[in-house]
Amino acid sequence: MSKIILITGASSGIGKSISLFLTTKGYKVYGTCRNPDKYDIPEYELLKCDITSSLDIKKTIKHILSIENHIDVLINNAGIGITGPLEETSESDIKSAYQTNLFGPIAIIKECIPSMRDRNNGLIINITSILGYFGIPFRGVYCATKSSLEIIGEVFSMELKKFNINVVNVAPGDFKTNIATRRIDSISKNHSNYTDDYNRSLISANKHVDNAWTPEIISTLIYKIINSKNPKIHYKVGKFIQKFSIVLKNILPDRLYEKILLNYSKN
Repeated sequence: MSKIILITGASSGIGKSISLFLTTKGYKVYGTCRNPDKYDIPEYELLKCDITSSLDIKKTIKHILSIENHIDVLINNAGIGITGPLEETSESDIKSAYQTNLFGPIAIIKECIPSMRDRNNGLIINITSILGYFGIPFRGVYCATKSSLEIIGEVFSMELKKFNINVVNVAPGDFKTNIATRRIDSISKNHSNYTDDYNRSLISANKHVDNAWTPEIISTLIYKIINSKNPKIHYKVGKFIQKFSIVLKNILPDRLYEKILLNYSKN
């Protein structure tokens, strides 16, 4: 029997890549996005769901369960980028980022748990970020939201284990997606003390994305996780230097590691 997959943020980028790949493997995929009418993706059903709306989430889960009677795998992929100096990042922008990157994923997990618990089976995969393991200048809020989702995933993993529901965090590094075109740009529009450094950091970030791998690598990993009898809690996927940076944080003196991050964000 084909597994039923629900993946949020499935209209483009990593979400679209995962959805298309899993469809080729015979899974029934339901994707979500805010405006499905804007996209022509016949391979899987794209449902309207604003991850920041509890009403949309409830409607989406109810719709899928009315057709399939269960959801085997939830992939929390929807997210939004946010850049800007912390001093100038508005409270509304911070709340918006947390609503999409943290509160929304928590809400949809909670909505999926009852049906998974009833079947004593389920898999929840959170797409986090390697940036959830350390802070980068001008991406502090984004790093914080992804770090929070990592911790939430760990706790859900422990709490749901007795119901045979596995919770996995997948932390990608830089990949070629369009997230940069949809990010919140939170910097003073009149006068900023950070303009030059901020602009250099954006040029650096865009260069890293331009030179990054395509998201098919993540899709393959997700497929392996779905078919694993005992998946790990944490997976990191990306170029060696990005994954190794997590190791360096644990072994290098703080100030030396900070200097490395500062240089990385400028080059």
